Amino acid sequence: MTTRQSAARCGLALCEVCGQMSPLPPAQTPTRAKPRCARCRSPLHLRKPDSINRTWALLIAAYLLYLPANLLPIMETHSPFGTDEDTILSGIIFLWQSGSWLLALIVFSASIVLPLVKLLSLTYLLWTVKRGSTRNPLGRARLYRLLELIGRWSMLDVYVVTLLVALVQVQSLASISPGAGVVAFGAVVVLSMLATMAFDPRLIWDRAAERITQESPHA
Repeated sequence: MTTRQSAARCGLALCEVCGQMSPLPPAQTPTRAKPRCARCRSPLHLRKPDSINRTWALLIAAYLLYLPANLLPIMETHSPFGTDEDTILSGIIFLWQSGSWLLALIVFSASIVLPLVKLLSLTYLLWTVKRGSTRNPLGRARLYRLLELIGRWSMLDVYVVTLLVALVQVQSLASISPGAGVVAFGAVVVLSMLATMAFDPRLIWDRAAERITQESPHA
């Protein structure tokens, strides 16, 4: 089993801003200046700096806020009859009991299932990279691209609350204001998006290549 030559092994770095491929100075070159792209002068690096640690930090923070995001009120309704507080789960139950089961499934999937699946999938990618797994790198790379694609749909509940606030505020008998759950939920979505951006999928292939090289020193 042989490994193909990569840009990193050839001392080439791809600029993340303009896409220019530029050579990096040798490691033993005595220079204090950080290498920069010849086209746009952005800093160059072979891999995202401290990618694994930054991704873990963002991921743990998202995990800590996941429960408050689903248990704290996401919407507060004020009327002459009193004040009602609704969480994501209570809103899903109300939609289901009122007959809007399709909308309830959509909100449940976008607000509870997708964020959790995204966090667990990122955890799986980090764990496999950390242990140097060579199992199915193409599948894991595709999983990462899928996480980037579905991330934008995780804000569905925030959009729904915003629309409800805009509609109900027109009436004089009731008013709706966002609850603390919106802040926690928005933080989970933002943190998971930042964690996805901080993770460098090229590490999947690096770890696989390192393991193959160790197992086949004469390749």
